[in-house]
Order: sequence, then C-alpha cells, then structure tokens
Amino acid sequence: MAGGRDAGKRKRPGVVKKKKPAKSSRGFYLLLAIIFIGGGVWLATLASRPKAAPVQEVDVTAAAAEGYLAGNPSAPVQVLEFADYECPACGQFSLVTEPDVRRRLIQAGLVSYRFYDFPLPQHKNSLQASIAAACADDQKKFWEMHDALFFNQPEWSTGATTNPGKFFQDYAKQIGLNVDDWKKCFEAQQHLTRIYGNRKEGDRVGVSQTPTFVIGRKKVVGAIGYDEFKMYVDSAAALPPAPAPAGPKSTPKQ
Repeated sequence: MAGGRDAGKRKRPGVVKKKKPAKSSRGFYLLLAIIFIGGGVWLATLASRPKAAPVQEVDVTAAAAEGYLAGNPSAPVQVLEFADYECPACGQFSLVTEPDVRRRLIQAGLVSYRFYDFPLPQHKNSLQASIAAACADDQKKFWEMHDALFFNQPEWSTGATTNPGKFFQDYAKQIGLNVDDWKKCFEAQQHLTRIYGNRKEGDRVGVSQTPTFVIGRKKVVGAIGYDEFKMYVDSAAALPPAPAPAGPKSTPKQ
C-alpha cells in the first residue's frame, strides 16, 4: 500500500511544471513601470510650464490710455506698469520693490511712473478693486488706495470673499476719503471706461501676464527687484527720450 501511495504522487513523465516568477522580480518590473510613467508625466508638466518671457522692445508712442501718474511727467525715463490688484506677484512688487522705486527714482525726478489697470478674468474681485482705486482718484488719493489694496490683498481677494466692497469701504475710511462720495462712485461702477482703456493699452503693448513693465522702450515681465529695475532705467536714460503718453487726470504723487 505504501508503494501505491508513493506511486500516486509521482509526476507524469514528460510534464514539467513552470516556475512562478519570484515576487521580487514582479515588484522590480512594477517599480520600473511606475518610474517610467511618472517620469513621462513630470516631463510633460515641465514642458507645459510657461517660460520666462524675454525682454522685448516695444513702441510706446501710441499710448493713449490715461493710467495713473506718479512723479514728473517730463522725467528722463518713462515707466509703465500693467498690473492686476489680485495678482500675488504684483502685490510682491508693490510691497518689496516699489517703495525703493518711489523714493530713489520717482521722488528723485529720474522716472515718470504710470500705473495701468490690467484686471485678469480669473481674478473675480480685481475689476472691483480697480473701480475702488479709480473712485479714490476722484479725491486725489489713488496711490493711497493702490497701496491699501495691495497691502491687504489676502483678505479681499477671490479666494477670501465674494463681497470685496466692504473691505474697500474700510480702506476708503482709513485713507481719509469722503466715504459717502466714494461709495456712490463705487456702487455706480464709475470709471469702467477708463479701466477698460487701460486694459486695452496693455493688450496693445502685448501684455500677457502681470506685472509687466515698460521701462523706456523695453518690456520687462515679472516682479523684478530694485537693482534690476534700476539697470533698465539706466539703460533707458542713455537713449534718446520717447514722447510721453497722454497725461492723466490724477494728481502726481511726489
């Protein structure tokens, strides 16, 4: 009987069982596949990222939009800034670089500086911010509202509120505006034509992201630091001056 049981366990002649691949081998090939797929996704993402725009030379002689002026309109170098109040990079420039630009270039009479509204469609509250600043300009306090908007950007931006007007009204009070007059202007959405004119001028110049600067005849993209800004100013000062754009209604900030 024992012999019979042993015989029953014998393998059939000519039949060879295939060995299953080791688990470690399967894991190795699976890891390679994951790395290959992940690497392809990473390369595709990297390729789709916007590249830094090169500095371009643009024609500023046809500028017709008003903008908002700071400094002497007859200064040797004309600077234009196209910005969105809700743009983080614009806020960075306003808080970090612009104070030096004002003190060392605008107040020194080296630069005439104009701010142009360029509200981006993805920033739902930015157009309202432009209206708030334009209404403050009626009372000769555009730059004070400009600064308040950028300084307080996190609390009124699209991700924070659907009612930015209540914050803008607080800023109007803080900077000493006649709040009733400002509120009437803001609620009536006055100055839309002016704001869209500023935006249209940005389109004409070829603005595709904010902030964008035109320093002399050079278009410069991004929240650059003071040293780089000054380099472009010095370069522009060495060239024959371009005709100044149309003058604004706002009172220059000294």
